[in-house]
Amino acid sequence: MVFSSLFFLFVFLPVTLLLQHFMPNVRLKNIVVLIASLLFYAWGEPKWIVLMLLVTLTDYFAGILIDKYRGTKKAKAAMVSSVVITLGALVVFKYLNFFTDNIFSLFGSDFKTNIALPIGISFYTFQAMSYVIDVYRDDVKCQKSYPRLLLYVSMFPQLIAGPIVRYSDIDKEIEERTVTFDKISQGITRFVIGLFKKAVFANFLGETATMFLDGDLTQVTAVQGWLGIIAYFFQIYFDFAGYSDMAIGLGKMMGFSFPENFNYPYISKSITEFWRRWHITLSSFFRDYIYIPLGGNRKHHVFNMLVVWTLTGFWHGASWNFVFWGFYYFVLLVLEKKVYGKYLEKLPVLIRRFYSVFIVIIGWVFFYYEDISAVGGLLKAMFGFNGFSQAGDLTIILNRAILLVMAAVASTPFVANLAKNAVRKLSRVKNGREAVQVVTIIFQLSVLFVCVAALVGSTYNPFLYFRF
Repeated sequence: MVFSSLFFLFVFLPVTLLLQHFMPNVRLKNIVVLIASLLFYAWGEPKWIVLMLLVTLTDYFAGILIDKYRGTKKAKAAMVSSVVITLGALVVFKYLNFFTDNIFSLFGSDFKTNIALPIGISFYTFQAMSYVIDVYRDDVKCQKSYPRLLLYVSMFPQLIAGPIVRYSDIDKEIEERTVTFDKISQGITRFVIGLFKKAVFANFLGETATMFLDGDLTQVTAVQGWLGIIAYFFQIYFDFAGYSDMAIGLGKMMGFSFPENFNYPYISKSITEFWRRWHITLSSFFRDYIYIPLGGNRKHHVFNMLVVWTLTGFWHGASWNFVFWGFYYFVLLVLEKKVYGKYLEKLPVLIRRFYSVFIVIIGWVFFYYEDISAVGGLLKAMFGFNGFSQAGDLTIILNRAILLVMAAVASTPFVANLAKNAVRKLSRVKNGREAVQVVTIIFQLSVLFVCVAALVGSTYNPFLYFRF
């Protein structure tokens, strides 16, 4: 089930919210959300729910043992065993195909393994591991209730594609939370904005991207190559940021506060800044659980960065293109840190932003294709090896110009700042609060109507980050 399906929007979500709302206490509210979350996950892949239950059970018992034997070798053994088992599940189901296929290919064999990838495993295993590690560090209290820990791991708004929520983010809200009209309204607004990003921007831009990136790359001109990858540049942002917005909005409707995952990354003035703004919860996970324990900036700085960026690439997919993508950013971040970063800071802001956007666009070429030869094929096309343009390219650009300009503006804080200022001014007039509420409801209904119309009229509705 996906957030942008009509069944989710008009059946699953309303029923879940209404049932939770009418429950008299938090224990019953948690039961409703837990059952809804398990149904949500089992909707597409019922067999994989067993794996999630077992992973969570392993980490639940590990937390109990760590708490019981705190400060002893038994506590450390429980933590290490839990991490090995949880990480092992991720390795087996996500990476075993990659490792075995590459090993067999070294010996000239075309033998292939075919282990299916459970949806969302990269997210929920990281969350489960972070809980155990945080209990061991004494950063959070051990959860004595397995259903409540399972609720944290399986909560449907963030289960499939994040953000990566740490137990400390919502532990108090699992125990006690309140849902007010303002929170519900804020959650609905955040949700419909995310849905608009997905249903309008990501879906329509995705159609343009696949038009030029999925065909015969030897026939793609420079204009078509750049148009295709720029469309993908915006598609992947609006797809993933839109999902995060919807997840945060859903959480707010149910009384949970999920962490922000995107902060307008395409306005960055360096690659270092970009990774502080893009997929924030993943970057902070690797920082806190890998980079700092290895020594951070204190010792072996470059090696620590290499480990983190190799893992970052691998986390996104079991394919060499993701490894190269991670190494690409490792090299650039080291160069910014050690070589030209101080000179970059002296350049005009516009040039620095152009530099950042250019680097990220090239990076998405590596990200898009699992076939490395296709990466080279598109880069050749983009830089004119197949010719600059051909008849009809100008028409293609003009037909998509408005959408691309709207996407470019929407990927900046410009529209959000205008809306905040307008709401601030409106709230100051007589009966301003009531006026803001009316305008908000009209906005929510209008955006939802546009999104539903776009979804009904489109057959292209994938979530890119589901495969990670």
